[in-house]
Amino acid sequence: MVFAVKLIIAIINNDDCPAVLSELTRDGFSVTKLSTSGGFLKAGNSTLLIGVEEDKIDSALDVIKRFSSRRTQMIQASPSYPAEFYVSMPVEVKVGGATIFIVDVDQFIKY
Repeated sequence: MVFAVKLIIAIINNDDCPAVLSELTRDGFSVTKLSTSGGFLKAGNSTLLIGVEEDKIDSALDVIKRFSSRRTQMIQASPSYPAEFYVSMPVEVKVGGATIFIVDVDQFIKY
């Protein structure tokens, strides 16, 4: 029997990664974690590569959604220009959640 295979690329917050990884692994998914960083907050992210049979995509997405909560966080804004007397005020930003790409896989080989 031939199954259609998809690749889920999920970019998640580092704080959410341990729970997401643990639950995906517990549910039988094979996951590769890459350490990445975002451009806006320059904060650490984790990019998860998950090879999934098409009929199990919803199950994997459910795990990611349950353990990647979106929340607000106060960060110290940094000036975009050098100024000795510039005092930055904290800024509230949204962090967490997940950015997910699902792509077709032409061929899947596991040795």
